[in-house]
Amino acid sequence: MFEASVESVLPLGVLAIRKGLLAQGVGVHKLDNALKSGKLVSLAPGVYARSGLPVAWQGLVLGLQRTYPEGSLGGLTALELQGLGHFAPLAVERTVHFYAPEKEPTWLQKLNLGCKVVWHKSESLWLPNLAEVSNRFSDIPWRDDLESLKISCPEKALLELLEDVPSAVSFDYADALMQGLTSLSPIKLERLLYACTSVKVKRLFFWLASRYNYPWLKKIDSTKFNLGSGKRVLVQGGRLDKQFQITVPEHLYGQQ
Repeated sequence: MFEASVESVLPLGVLAIRKGLLAQGVGVHKLDNALKSGKLVSLAPGVYARSGLPVAWQGLVLGLQRTYPEGSLGGLTALELQGLGHFAPLAVERTVHFYAPEKEPTWLQKLNLGCKVVWHKSESLWLPNLAEVSNRFSDIPWRDDLESLKISCPEKALLELLEDVPSAVSFDYADALMQGLTSLSPIKLERLLYACTSVKVKRLFFWLASRYNYPWLKKIDSTKFNLGSGKRVLVQGGRLDKQFQITVPEHLYGQQ
């Protein structure tokens, strides 16, 4: 039976897991021999890359995409890559936000590649019918010989980011981002809001959007979506917005 070579299934600069390489036809002995000979290097238990080219953050993400086909870059990372997150401070270690239905693999935080991956289990945010929303992803070319990186479109990325307000993303930063989102698609937003399961995210989206009377917002009727009932305390000591029943920072209440 024909066995695939490591070189034929694993490009330079991209990581892969042992299970994935075996599934692509690389035999156990051939895989072990590649490790012994130094053709493969171990990045973490059961995680490999070919020697000769370091794995950059793009190669890490592409490896994740190949391992978790339903996953993608999203949230703040997707906004940044589309030129919409330019308020973010530069950091020595790059952080990327990856969204997938599966739970985070145990090996991910054992990598030492100069890139921190924040894993988001997307099942907590989206209904299964999210797959019916067309054009919910964009592509970011990386290398001519490899597939593009898959990222959330701006509309989807915004809702993903709002899930982290205020625990990991501040109200002020979310508000600053919203100021730059002048040309979102109301059709995409409407479909995504229908597929979104988070009452907090939907209420927060409409509250932030209502602060900036953009033309696209006029085409979305907030009353058509399930916004739950009762008050939601998002920030202690804040001001209650009566329309969307969420507490918001005092210094942002009523400002525009």
